Amino acid sequence: MDIQGYHMPDELYYEENHFWVKAEGDLLVMGMDDFAQKMAGEIVYVQLPEEGKQLKVGKKFAKLESGKWLGKVFAPINGELVAVNEALETNPGLINDDCYGKGWMYKIKPEAMDDLQNLMHGQPAVEKWLLAEIEKYAKDATD
Repeated sequence: MDIQGYHMPDELYYEENHFWVKAEGDLLVMGMDDFAQKMAGEIVYVQLPEEGKQLKVGKKFAKLESGKWLGKVFAPINGELVAVNEALETNPGLINDDCYGKGWMYKIKPEAMDDLQNLMHGQPAVEKWLLAEIEKYAKDATD
């Protein structure tokens, strides 16, 4: 779906800090959503933590940087970090070029796949959330 110029694929799950999650077999692929990558501008650095790291939902486990922004990456789900996108080490701009494809960031083995239900999914929920975020950031820019 496209919401005010932001592409948010219907099949993905989203968490409040603008990261998406997609089930791929028994793993979850995670990346930054279109809204976040456009707001951040050109991504210049992505921290790639060690594989095997235990993730706890809502806890920071990595950092991202753009020319104008330093951000934190929070775990969308409890589980184990099993893979990182090594291509981002030399080309973090892949997130800007293809945030839902080649710009994926991490793969997680979840403790429970059912925990996906705690994330936003489906057109009504995602649209309501994103429109509120667009309004919030527009207001912040004018304050």
